Amino acid sequence: MPHIDYYFATLSPYTYLAGKRFEALAGTHGATITYKPLDVIALFGRTGGTPPKDRHINRIEYRAQELVRQAKKHDLPFNLKPAHWPTNAAPSSYAIIAAQNAGGGDLGTLVHALLRAVWAEDKDIAQDEVIKSCLSEAGFDSSLADSGLLSGAETYAANLEEAVDKGVFGAPFYIVDGDQRFWGQDKLDDLDLHLSGKL
Repeated sequence: MPHIDYYFATLSPYTYLAGKRFEALAGTHGATITYKPLDVIALFGRTGGTPPKDRHINRIEYRAQELVRQAKKHDLPFNLKPAHWPTNAAPSSYAIIAAQNAGGGDLGTLVHALLRAVWAEDKDIAQDEVIKSCLSEAGFDSSLADSGLLSGAETYAANLEEAVDKGVFGAPFYIVDGDQRFWGQDKLDDLDLHLSGKL
């Protein structure tokens, strides 16, 4: 049974654009998933990337066009300039970590609900009530938003260090069985082919 380490950021538009395709793909192949939310801006700084606001205007303009195109391609509602972006991604990431530790709900639904809140619903995922609503939607106890904060902070920091060590440089990023790396929601088809033994 293949295993996928899934590195992502709750503020990443490209993670949002993956929708639930990644979880559906993993389910088709019987793959298990470990969710590893991280600070993608810190990751850029560690791996030679540039935060979106600091990029050349050519890259900024292309990104704006491409995000809108990808959202249309995958039939996802999308706001190019969300009301609460950027915001503090740590609380939502801690909630995902707590939910993964607790079990009992659907992590894919939780991650997508948080990302949808940012990129389609103009909600601030640093706010407890938004996080609790997303936890409930995904079948988790909403009180997880208030628990395991120290543990969540430690895991969140450890995810960043692990990502750098394993060759991750962006989000979303998928590593299959500790070796094969796939970067971006636009590589899900390649991930599918790899899990099928064709790549």
